[in-house]
Amino acid sequence: MTKHAPVPASAAGLNPDQSEAFADHLLDTVNKAGLSLMLSIGHRTGLFDTMATLGWSTSAEIAATAGLDERYVREWLGAMFTGRVVEYDPGAQAFYLPREHAAWLTRAAAPNNLAVTMQWTSVLGHVEDQIVERFRAGGGIHYGCFHRFHEVMADESEQTVVAALDDHILPLVPGLVDQLAAGIDVLDVGCGSGRALRHLAGRFPASRFTGYDLCEDAVDAARHTAKEHGLENLSFAVRDVSDLGEPDQCDLLTAFDIVHDQRDPAGVLDEMRKALRPTGTLLMQDIRASSFLENNRDHPVGTLLYTISTMHCMTVSLAQDGAGLGTCWGEELALEMLNDAGFKNVRVEKPEHDIQNNFYIAPGS
Repeated sequence: MTKHAPVPASAAGLNPDQSEAFADHLLDTVNKAGLSLMLSIGHRTGLFDTMATLGWSTSAEIAATAGLDERYVREWLGAMFTGRVVEYDPGAQAFYLPREHAAWLTRAAAPNNLAVTMQWTSVLGHVEDQIVERFRAGGGIHYGCFHRFHEVMADESEQTVVAALDDHILPLVPGLVDQLAAGIDVLDVGCGSGRALRHLAGRFPASRFTGYDLCEDAVDAARHTAKEHGLENLSFAVRDVSDLGEPDQCDLLTAFDIVHDQRDPAGVLDEMRKALRPTGTLLMQDIRASSFLENNRDHPVGTLLYTISTMHCMTVSLAQDGAGLGTCWGEELALEMLNDAGFKNVRVEKPEHDIQNNFYIAPGS
């Protein structure tokens, strides 16, 4: 691969400096796309966790400690060095992961392990051919077509939800911890693999927890984990949450990052309100963005959000002949739809620790 050819100064209507700067931007983008894939591999193989325990080490020493093939580790380290992730001593042919970098790349760093998020590069790339076809023919791609989706989503949930529950999320609702300790009924719609409910059920044995999700494989995984942990106050079921038909079921209803990719998000919100008892509380997490594109230009992960929307959130809704709201349906539309569903006095919380999510809190009536 060679650097792009310079733009001719005589090219009509072009600002050569501006055009060159954009080409450099694209080269930087493709370079970092490669880095994101290698960061994902570093997470999945445990290489970052291994290197965080080592000092300066050769590729052979790193591979032996991690239980991996040295040739692959050596090439991966080349990407890590040129990507400014690890340091390299040419004389000793040794590598080192600075502690300042490990603080954002290891499992011990959760909820700040950004290597988890890098996994989306390959998960979404797996359906690129199908997405290209959808551009031509319309329609969408079903959940079942996404390789490792629930596995990666569970990793994300550990960071954005589970790790933040005790210190950041539950305190958003005054008195909620005391209610959970005393014993209430909790319903989580779109529970996925159920890690948030598992954490809550273990911490609050007097409360009763139920999780619903459309995907049978995710529910099977959730049930298995609940059984492993001996949590008798926790149950899961495969349900279409747009057609619950269970009024006055719960005192706390949680929905973590699921409403925007539903087939019928308005119907889901309506069913959520009906399922919540009048004295209960809605606690809904969704993407922090504006409903107006121009307001998202400077969003710190705006491009990633629209990419995930194109490659997953929007398309799984369209695959069900749904609304296809997309990831960036935005705070303005979210508040409008919550109000239309009957949720009044909705409060929006934006925790400082989380640049990606809003929390919508509302009473049952």
